Amino acid sequence: MSVESTKKILDPKHIQDDDFELSLRPKTFTDYLGQKRVKDNLLVYVQAAKKRQDVLDHVLIYGPPGLGKTTLAGVLAVEMGGNMRITSGPAIARTGELASILTNLQAGDVLFIDEIHRLSKMVEEVLYAAMEDFAVDILIGKGPAAKTVRLNLEHFTLVGATTKIGSVSSPLRDRFGVVERLDFYTSQELQGILKKSAEKLAVDYQIDALQLIADSSRGTPRVANRLLKRLRDFALVKADGVITLPVVREGLQALGVDDCGLDYFDRYLLKVMSSKFGGGPVGLDTLAASTSEDRETIEEVCEPYLLRLGLIEKTHRGRKITRAGKKYLLDH
Repeated sequence: MSVESTKKILDPKHIQDDDFELSLRPKTFTDYLGQKRVKDNLLVYVQAAKKRQDVLDHVLIYGPPGLGKTTLAGVLAVEMGGNMRITSGPAIARTGELASILTNLQAGDVLFIDEIHRLSKMVEEVLYAAMEDFAVDILIGKGPAAKTVRLNLEHFTLVGATTKIGSVSSPLRDRFGVVERLDFYTSQELQGILKKSAEKLAVDYQIDALQLIADSSRGTPRVANRLLKRLRDFALVKADGVITLPVVREGLQALGVDDCGLDYFDRYLLKVMSSKFGGGPVGLDTLAASTSEDRETIEEVCEPYLLRLGLIEKTHRGRKITRAGKKYLLDH
């Protein structure tokens, strides 16, 4: 398997097989595993809104990709009894497009905007009135004869998602009544998610096999479900469809993924830093040139996980392998 295809499996930003992803998503808070603090808080807000017979306040969810921001928005829509309309910041290029989306919402609907930090300034300004006053101003005509007409909107809930909370402008961020951060999942939480996914896929499994998949999933449900799908294929061919520990070990080895969740390129990056640059510090552009990989892949896919495991560190002079990183290289 190529480095590129393996990296896509472990890249939480990469979304593939939408039908597969959707089929495994929980629909209610009862089915939603992990993120206990966030879930408990949102459950209170939902119950309070229902008792007031009002819509849920606007919600901003942020955190690394693949942790369930879209899924959580869908859960909120189901719990509030409304429909969910999905779009993204880059998809709304003009104010008229946003106005069209807003005027088609029904009372109690949830509008989910992914990558909300990428909304243009003009579109964002139209959103302010929609969030605060449930109204949208539309310009009719051109030149001196042009006039602004205000259209009232049905009361709705905006759920915004972003991986870069610092890039969300202050005026927009302040208009959200609820701001919550999603954290990486523990191995135990991922094991619970994998159990539910395996049951939905009607796949037999051994519990220790699921534990190994969970340990190799970078703390991310999207990666865990993607690995489960691939390992289901290995199980079907090599173990009569049962996901066993030997099958998972063989499958992960074929995919280039170790029990820490590192793949071939992660290990290669560490080896290059160690062998060519004495463990660092080394600059990002130099690393990209030395590994023949673009800097965005290194910075957004490899680095966050290596930093979280404490295998590398960032200094003012560049990236550097830590003591734990050197031990990992000796062990692997």
